[in-house]
Parts: sequence; structure tokens; C-alpha cells
Amino acid sequence: MNNEPEIIFEDEHLLAAYKPEGWLVHRSEIDRHERRILLQHLRDLSGHLLFPVHRLDKPTSGVIIFGKTGEAAAQLQQQLESNESVKKYIAVCRGYCPELGTIDYPLPPVADFKHQRKRPKAELPRQSAITLFRRIDTIELPYEVDRYPSSRYSLVEIQLKTGRRHQIRRHFKHIHHPLIGCPKYGKSSHNRFFADHFGSARLLLHAVKLELDHPVSKRRLELGTTPRGGFRELLCQLNWPHHYS
Repeated sequence: MNNEPEIIFEDEHLLAAYKPEGWLVHRSEIDRHERRILLQHLRDLSGHLLFPVHRLDKPTSGVIIFGKTGEAAAQLQQQLESNESVKKYIAVCRGYCPELGTIDYPLPPVADFKHQRKRPKAELPRQSAITLFRRIDTIELPYEVDRYPSSRYSLVEIQLKTGRRHQIRRHFKHIHHPLIGCPKYGKSSHNRFFADHFGSARLLLHAVKLELDHPVSKRRLELGTTPRGGFRELLCQLNWPHHYS
């Protein structure tokens, strides 16, 4: 299946698209050499000026939305920062996580720049961060990846109630079920196993659904996109293709 950016909804006020993994939403000094810039690509594709509303991390795929005016973008952003919207993801994590759970664990800001990293972590103020999750499926594989003769993994549906940087990855590390494919907050032995055994070297996190009100008509929009490319292939290899196919 094609794993290039694709417009999935568009009208005169907004545009929603599928973002593949490996693409930046907009140019950043943190990754100045990356040439795959989603904002510019979609501007060229649609022929319209677009205003960012939110972001997905570079290794995360899924649905993302842009405003076509500053006013529309501001209204959409306000919704996404409140409980008026629904933001759902799916992920693969290590171990059998609980069937249902709420992770309410404040997080300090991510220090991306040198002047931030010079500050002691204790000085960085923690921000409220809440993540809901539901376990969808599990699998036990007959491979000794860590210290056990077999290895367990979970497919999880996640809903964000707040939007902190790297929130999902940091929260699942906190509950000792790190996401597969995450070099920063994951576990390298499991990341290597998925890369070597399944050919999956990407972060297994996908924004599957975005639900919010249209900024002008106020009609409820349900915008979604199923996993594509390597993530979809992995679901098939793990006998999970019926989930989000």
C-alpha cells in the first residue's frame, strides 16, 4: 500500500491528511537536514496556504489536521487543547499491559535545545499529563529477547487527554511497557528483535482517529486513517490484521 502523504479530507476551511513515519510536520532546527516536510508537501498538493494546528512526532504516522486560515487553525487548536476533541492512537508495547488503564503522571518539558539541557531536571516544572488506554490484543512469541524464554507484546488503543511532548512514549515507559521501535524511551533489545525478525525498525505508534467540531459549520468531524506500509505488514505478521484494517 502507498505510504506517501495523502489528503483524506478537505474543504475551504481545513485539510486533514495521512502523515507517514519519517516526515517532519514542519521545518525544525532540531532536524535541519530532513527534506521530507509535510506542511510544504501538502501546500503544493492542495495549492493552498496551510496553518499548522498540532503536530505528530517524526517517527509517528497517522491523521493530522491543518487550517486554511489563521482563524480556523486557532479554533481547531483550542479544541485539541481541551476535552472537546478525541485523539486516539494505536501502539505495540512490550509485555501484557493491563486491559484498561489511566496514566496520570506529570511530565517535565522535553529538553530539545542546548540551553534547556543545561538546566538540572529538578528545575524543569512538571506539567499535568493524562493518557487513557485499552488493550486490544496480545501475543506471546517463542523467542528469548530479554531474560525470559518467550516474549510478550500488546496491541493497545490510546486516548490522549493532554498533549505533552512524547507523552505516550514517556507514559508507557513509566508503566514499564515501553513502545516498540522507540530508541529514546524504548528497550533496545526488543527494538532490534522487531527490526531483525519482522523487518520493522519504525516506532510502532499511529494516530488512528481525530474527532472534533468543524470550525465554521460546527458539524462533528471524525477523521481517521488506518496503519499503512510497514506497520500494517507487521499487524499481518502478528495475526492482528483484523484490527484497524
